[in-house]
Amino acid sequence: MGKITTILFDCDNTLVLSEELAFEACAELANEILESKGETDRYTGPSLLKDFVGQNFRGMMTSLCKKYNFTLTDSEFDAYVDRELGKVIETLEKKAQPCPGVVSELDALFAKKHYLLAVVSSSALSRVVASIKKTGLDKYFKDNHVYSAATSLPKPTSKPDPAIYIHACKDLGVTTAECVAVEDSRSGATAAKRAEIPLIGYVGPYEAEEQQTMYDMLKNECGAIYVMRHWEEFPKALEAVEAAVAKL
Repeated sequence: MGKITTILFDCDNTLVLSEELAFEACAELANEILESKGETDRYTGPSLLKDFVGQNFRGMMTSLCKKYNFTLTDSEFDAYVDRELGKVIETLEKKAQPCPGVVSELDALFAKKHYLLAVVSSSALSRVVASIKKTGLDKYFKDNHVYSAATSLPKPTSKPDPAIYIHACKDLGVTTAECVAVEDSRSGATAAKRAEIPLIGYVGPYEAEEQQTMYDMLKNECGAIYVMRHWEEFPKALEAVEAAVAKL
């Protein structure tokens, strides 16, 4: 009989309303790259978010290269990553807000002390830390329990690669079967699925017309046991996951 001991939270648009802010900053650099390669297409923050939600900037640039069939050298990649990170952190430190309802749920979890809590993100560690500190969520997570696919791994990667989840579980000393992941995007949910971690989906930050599409994708494609539209559903979602795991 299985038991959940650990909750692994994505950060961007799961704990913190950061994606829209970050993609505003990213769009400027994406357009600079497209212009340098002779491409006429241009992105806004929302259109970039629609195409590349859930990816870190390195993953986004890789996808951009594939979409438009051009290449960037390693030094170009690194230079753009450094510039993007600075722009995004500056924006987050000024404007980031927690997702509605998440503070009360984390308060309750933290008070019970029944679960190990960690953040598992694709974004650079400094960006994740800036987000959770600005919103006051850092008090719920030990410094060494915040993981970044872009920073924490020997070779930087991005969800949907499950490497960061596997690394986090190993570092925390837990099995994937005793964890639950909370994710809002296809790439993040796919990473959890590939790591064989039970999944709770979250579609709260999406516009009304997108919510049902994302709900169906997280439920049917990625196998989420429960999909939340608001954080107030979290106790019910966790209960559903624990009931499902207990049957295994």
